[in-house]
Amino acid sequence: MRNTHQTLKRAASLYSTSQLRYSASSTLRFQSRLSHAQFRSLSSAAGSQVANIPATNKYQKLDSFAGRNSLLQATIAADAPRNDWTKEEIREIYQTPLMELVYSASTLHRRFFDPASVQLCTLMNIKTGGCSEDCSYCAQSSRYKTGVKATKISSVDEVLQAAKIAKENGSTRFCMGAAWRDMRGRKTNLKNIKAMVSGVRELGMEACVTLGMIDESQAAELRDAGLTAYNHNVDTSREYYPNVITTRTYDERLKTINNVRQAGIHVCSGGILGLGEDDTDRVSFLYTVATMESHPESFPINALVPIKGTPLGDASAAKSETGEPESTVTFHDTVRMVATARLVLPGSVIRLAAGRINLTESEQALCFMAGANAIFTGEKMLTTPCSGWDEDKAMFDRWGLRPMLPDELHGSEKRQHAGTEVGLQQERADAVRMASSSA
Repeated sequence: MRNTHQTLKRAASLYSTSQLRYSASSTLRFQSRLSHAQFRSLSSAAGSQVANIPATNKYQKLDSFAGRNSLLQATIAADAPRNDWTKEEIREIYQTPLMELVYSASTLHRRFFDPASVQLCTLMNIKTGGCSEDCSYCAQSSRYKTGVKATKISSVDEVLQAAKIAKENGSTRFCMGAAWRDMRGRKTNLKNIKAMVSGVRELGMEACVTLGMIDESQAAELRDAGLTAYNHNVDTSREYYPNVITTRTYDERLKTINNVRQAGIHVCSGGILGLGEDDTDRVSFLYTVATMESHPESFPINALVPIKGTPLGDASAAKSETGEPESTVTFHDTVRMVATARLVLPGSVIRLAAGRINLTESEQALCFMAGANAIFTGEKMLTTPCSGWDEDKAMFDRWGLRPMLPDELHGSEKRQHAGTEVGLQQERADAVRMASSSA
């Protein structure tokens, strides 16, 4: 204890005389010798010089303490998510040299999650095609000729059988997607979906759905059925969004997310790389999510798989030497997004979604190191290929990874939302579920 006190005293003296100028790596080595509480007390021992810096100047003036990238180092030292990010701060992190960015994200990731733990999720398309929206990437839109035929909603028994197979193969979350704009006038379908949700929960799995836009009462019904999470992506930046979709506004997407959150259901919301956006749009997209009232429980990162017949697929094919659509998303794009998302959304699960099949095993491993900790696994995504269970199990064995247990995820969520209105809403929702299951 005396040695720790002397270390703090010496560091405070050095700091107060502006002699403490560690590089990024040496700052981390210094922190690793102390407990987190002791490291935080350093600013107090130094006369509270860091704590008293105005918020608007805090990260710039930390330079004499944290080294050459004060914002990055302050981000790594975070013990809870923050919701007051600026676009300039996110841009600075996003533009960090890739190796340093990955290392920093990996460092923070280990403080919020077990780095060897990866959530396995399986997605089932319970209602295919016939959607009235004009999302320029989607093969399920009725506006495009993609060869996808519209179907009726799957039966409850069919869905639960698929969930059982997913569980037998190690998946702990079962996600169900329906190609609809919204749930208006779909009372019978909603009744069936609630039965699916309840059945999945009875299997001991988490249940997630994506059904388009929903209102407050529909969200409440899904919550009472035991729904774990609701997926509704923001897709891209507010500025670029009109280039991708015109039949649903950005604010309508945010309204659905808020309805889900207010009901006490976990929010799953991310986006798609490769829509034609640039780095400015990717920063703005992250800004939208990172400044939400509460960060999403999970943040899926999709790399566009262009499909012939969609506007984006046809545009890709026209530029391709083979005449077939080809993805423009590079591995470097993906891992940079993963690492930046981990740093600005430290308590969220970051999910490698569509397009993962185009990554090599070693590229996936670097994404896991950078903070990705969930994947979709199974037979397919909605309309695109997916890596299979056996393939993913073999990959996990080679890299020392293991499936995430539900309790691990929920513990992180409680840390993320503790003391907030969202946290109280989730506690109430959990109480309702427990009462229903014991009745």
